[in-house]
Amino acid sequence: MDKPVVLITGALTGIGRATAVAFAKKGAKAIVVAGRRDEAGKALADELRSLGSEAEFIHVDVRKEDEVRALVNETVARFGRLDVAVNNAGTEGQVGPITDQTAESYAATFDTNVLGVILSMKHEVRAMQGQGSGSIVNISSTYGHEGAAGASVYVGSKHAVEGITKSVALEIAESGIRVNGVAPGPTDTDMLTRFTGTPENKAALVTGVPMGRLGFSEEVADGVVFISSDEAAFITGHILNVDGGHSAN
Repeated sequence: MDKPVVLITGALTGIGRATAVAFAKKGAKAIVVAGRRDEAGKALADELRSLGSEAEFIHVDVRKEDEVRALVNETVARFGRLDVAVNNAGTEGQVGPITDQTAESYAATFDTNVLGVILSMKHEVRAMQGQGSGSIVNISSTYGHEGAAGASVYVGSKHAVEGITKSVALEIAESGIRVNGVAPGPTDTDMLTRFTGTPENKAALVTGVPMGRLGFSEEVADGVVFISSDEAAFITGHILNVDGGHSAN
């Protein structure tokens, strides 16, 4: 898998975008970036081509199975295979106390963060089984294995992602396909800015990071590239914490 074909959902900003650039710099043969903003997606594909990879943007809403199926099918039809899939599409949803949550706020979060991962994996695994190899990486969070007051729905969705990741890894362990997760700690992205609401709240998160700072999207991307690579060939069902020691507290 020296020059893999890579598919990334939620690829247009933050960790997803940094991951696409990291794969291009590592010499990926082709990178398919997926998201819902056409102009940004086409610009990113152009940037990836300038770094030496073939690249395509495909518009997709991961909550819609027909679009996810078409995304995977188009990737394989265009590039002949699918070696790495990074399921990064996600939303912070409605932050606030449980008494403010509704069926609508639950669906708005879980449909993207959980259903989107399930649908993506369903079709990625189908494609990879045909070639007998592949690596899937689901993006979780430190909140995928910890609690957070005022963020119960988001936290619940990321706990689900980690459970699904481990379960599918066991389900297909003998197929040649590995399934892992990467769990970023507080990372300086637009999503974190929305999630925290104020500069003071964002700064307060640093107090829980033993390394004393927020992470960078590029650092999380490096973790994704590693765990998806042949250097991690005997790792499956694992959640890689990229969090400055946060989970060690």
